[in-house]
Amino acid sequence: MEEKPRLSRLTAILTQLQSSKIVTATTLAKKHGVSVRTIYRDIRTLEKSGIPIVTEEGRGYSIMDGYKLPPVMFTEDEANALITAEQLVLKNKDASFVQYYSEAILKIRALLKGSQKDKANLLKDRIYFTDNYFHQRTSNHLMRIQSALTNFKILNIDYLSLENQSTNRDIEPFALYNTQEKWLLIAYCRLRKAFRVFRIDHIQKIVNTNQRFESHNMTLEEYYKSYDQHSQETFKDKKK
Repeated sequence: MEEKPRLSRLTAILTQLQSSKIVTATTLAKKHGVSVRTIYRDIRTLEKSGIPIVTEEGRGYSIMDGYKLPPVMFTEDEANALITAEQLVLKNKDASFVQYYSEAILKIRALLKGSQKDKANLLKDRIYFTDNYFHQRTSNHLMRIQSALTNFKILNIDYLSLENQSTNRDIEPFALYNTQEKWLLIAYCRLRKAFRVFRIDHIQKIVNTNQRFESHNMTLEEYYKSYDQHSQETFKDKKK
């Protein structure tokens, strides 16, 4: 990775500290293509400039709670990336996702200055993605599911399977992924007592129970490894 000019790197490190609870020197070094020793020097420079950085031995760095920094300014390329992403999101079939992303982009545009804003508006009018021609919205649950996922809240859903069978379930949201404009939810199903994958557009009704569940303490990669192993074992059993 090409090393950034120091000022750009310091700004990027500050932005990363703002957006993360804690960041290690090793993570910062890999991201910016420099040595850990260089990161140590960068952190000391930021501290000398008056940024209250908290060092947690053996864990990493964070910014003192309650400390506010001026709004982050976007480069032209960063603004263009956000505008392009907006056009992709507008084709998404979940209404809640489209609504909240559009509202967020409106606030981001307010931060753009002069010619940067003009260029962003021009780009918006000159980009078009062909999927979902009629802007169909087939679900409206994504934002609620995301909130339940990050707050470890149990959801109660009425679910219509691909076989047209309706069930009521309590689920523990675990992860989300998107394929061919369809949002899929991986969740622990208390009815089946196992992880299941749900199509969000097949959720007929969703209710927040306000009940918490314990984190499964598993990464998405670990889930997939477990799923693959389970599938292989099931296949072997069927062959016996």
